[in-house]
Amino acid sequence: MADIDIPQHLIDLETAAWAEQQAGALTVATAAAVQQAYTEHAKAAGVSRYEVERATKRIVRHPEG
Repeated sequence: MADIDIPQHLIDLETAAWAEQQAGALTVATAAAVQQAYTEHAKAAGVSRYEVERATKRIVRHPEG
């Protein structure tokens, strides 16, 4: 996988969504905001939305590696 620049706002959104998910309280609004941000960033960067989501989740959920 190529290196993808993940801006801090995506990391912050995913962090909030992950915290909600872990608490069993993920809202549709939070999930939709994250997905929209992934889509917008991927389009602007000319990369796959899937790869943006994957890279962001790796940063948030597995920061050690």
